[in-house]
Amino acid sequence: MNCHANDLISQLDGCSALMWHFSHENHTDNIIAKQIMFALEHTGFIVFPDFRTMWHFDDKAGQKYLFESIQAPYAKSYVFLEKEEALKWASETKFPKVFKLRGGASSKNVRLLETREQAARMIHKAFSKGFSKYDGLGSLRERWYKYRKGKSDFFDVFKGVVRLIYPPAFARLGGHESGYVLFQEFLPENDSDTRIIVIGSKAFGLKRYVRDNDFRASGSGDFAWDRSLFDERCIQISFDLCKKLNLQIGAFDFVFDAQNNPLVIELSYGFVSEVYDPCPGYWDESLTWHEGTTTKEDFMVEVVLEKVKRDGLLNSSN
Repeated sequence: MNCHANDLISQLDGCSALMWHFSHENHTDNIIAKQIMFALEHTGFIVFPDFRTMWHFDDKAGQKYLFESIQAPYAKSYVFLEKEEALKWASETKFPKVFKLRGGASSKNVRLLETREQAARMIHKAFSKGFSKYDGLGSLRERWYKYRKGKSDFFDVFKGVVRLIYPPAFARLGGHESGYVLFQEFLPENDSDTRIIVIGSKAFGLKRYVRDNDFRASGSGDFAWDRSLFDERCIQISFDLCKKLNLQIGAFDFVFDAQNNPLVIELSYGFVSEVYDPCPGYWDESLTWHEGTTTKEDFMVEVVLEKVKRDGLLNSSN
């Protein structure tokens, strides 16, 4: 199935559902993926991910308002669309704060600002030339870090050097991020974050440790999966939020505040499947643990097939 094809709708003739893991780092997907999925869903066609699951994907500004609207336990965020308002806030708030762009994964475009002067510089830049969607120097540092840790090869570092000169298409063609700023409360004393993924009635987890001399965990490549490492409050919150938001799949990132309360920092619908292959089991909605390795894509297919059956689009003879 070519989801970028002009005749996609005719290609889907005779089908009951479409599953598409589109990428936020693919310029063509950024142009049309959500629109195609929304158009299909308008007709009653079954899609995965559906509107409720994906509209906020790779949009941390949108997630700020979503979490506030449902009173989710989340790390407080601040979005400003006016330069003067942002500067006034920066002159009065306490630091450090975390600066983020709306999009980006693996801690890309995420910085810790220690002073209001640093924040003011970011605000001025945000409301002038803006920020590239791809941080070439930061990406090269990440590649070198993983190479030194034995988590990548030298060719990956070389690709990072090439990207300094020739950025990926989504950055070259997608324009700069400007006209807004996004800050988030910094929660110190976290040596890791917790990623909980809920698919239907099943949940599994990943612990991601922060980089050396850094505060960022996502994308570090330093993972752990043992069941004993997970605070079950994170799992319960993830199930609750998925139910409240009616999500087919939800990938929630958690850190803990000074009172040891778990707080959501971001939400996604996708994940790199091979990173989660070592998960030793999963929790069900009653938080009962089921031991054994699983294929996470099977969970997604189950969600779609259940919807197809409920809608009467599949019978036992099929």
